[in-house]
Amino acid sequence: MTPEELLAFDREHVWHPYAPMPARHANHAVVSARGVRLTLADGTELIDGMSSWWAAIHGYDHPVLNAAIIDQLGRMAHVMFGGLTHPPAVELARTLLDLAPAGITKVFFADSGSVSVEVAIKMALQYWRARGVDRPRLLTVRGGYHGDTFGDMAVCDPVNGMHHLFTDVLASHVFAPEPPAGPDEAYTRELERLVAEHAHELAGIIAEPIVQGAGGMRFYDPSHLRTLRRLADEHGLLLILDEIATGFGRSGELWGADHAGVVPDIMCVGKALTGGYLSMAATLCTDGVAEGISASGEAPLMHGPTFMANPLAASVSLASLGLLAERDWRTEVKTIEAGLAAGLEEARAMPGVADVRTKGAIGVVQTEAPVDVQRVQAAAMAHGVWLRPFGRLIYTMPPYISTPEEVGRITAAMTAAARTLA
Repeated sequence: MTPEELLAFDREHVWHPYAPMPARHANHAVVSARGVRLTLADGTELIDGMSSWWAAIHGYDHPVLNAAIIDQLGRMAHVMFGGLTHPPAVELARTLLDLAPAGITKVFFADSGSVSVEVAIKMALQYWRARGVDRPRLLTVRGGYHGDTFGDMAVCDPVNGMHHLFTDVLASHVFAPEPPAGPDEAYTRELERLVAEHAHELAGIIAEPIVQGAGGMRFYDPSHLRTLRRLADEHGLLLILDEIATGFGRSGELWGADHAGVVPDIMCVGKALTGGYLSMAATLCTDGVAEGISASGEAPLMHGPTFMANPLAASVSLASLGLLAERDWRTEVKTIEAGLAAGLEEARAMPGVADVRTKGAIGVVQTEAPVDVQRVQAAAMAHGVWLRPFGRLIYTMPPYISTPEEVGRITAAMTAAARTLA
């Protein structure tokens, strides 16, 4: 197909995420990607300010990641994980446990971040049912996002999230207010009250540590995460931390939980795990969780994705984590953070801008009203940058390999996009 034919067919027949069918606006055809740049069908080059939804932390067409997939492809592309195992999965599990907070000892591989959260929820519920106790609910905080499958949707923000259309068919959970940006004794008391009131029916607590991602790109004080850990301990609940967006250095620490010095009972990882090459995620847990689920002997953990522990994905994940270990990613992220903070400061005083904030390799311009996605993207693309705004957010999560000049172009594009608000 010609580029025009491709886009015409795409618009009429290919359903894209969070979009109507047929599409109201044409998508942009990408024909190649290298480093931090995407090349469109018409030859336009764009700096990818999104890291392909926060996953491509090493950029595109990386020779080490390419080689890992090619090497594994010559051995086997896939094999079922039921009753079988293979070196890439075992080595990846060992690497993840070496990196995970102390006390995390078990790995369940999933095929997407959403599925890893589904598994975490199942773990929490089945942990209690193995004890003969029915605790069907979780406590979480407003402003959160955990995925698009049904279990996940039920613990996303029920009002301002993306899933309000399904509220009447989702499981009912307990929601605390959004965690504040700073320490707040009144908020702590409210958490204490809610957990005490509902502890008898709660299997656990689930939250994104420190950074709330697609629910609003909000950052909150580590003290609130420590409060959740304390309350889980006091009431015998499991603490689930969703590190899918925050894991592998995005917030400036290897794990979001590291900002607070807490260890979860269950932890979800994904996105940057494979360096953006393939879909893979994992749900990690402690000995106590695994033993609690298995002790009754009634049923194993009832989940098993077809592509669980896919060898290609496991091999490229190992290579991605190896690159992370070899590079000074902390300095890279700090440099990006400084560049984002300086470059976005201009937007703070612009009409229509409600807030500007940065955390690690995350930069956010929050607007007073929902943005016109097409107008914002056009302004960013005019500056040679790809952004994907949503709601009241113009934001970036660039690859860690982005240079100061490239970060400067991203912030220039974001400020130009912010000017369109007026």
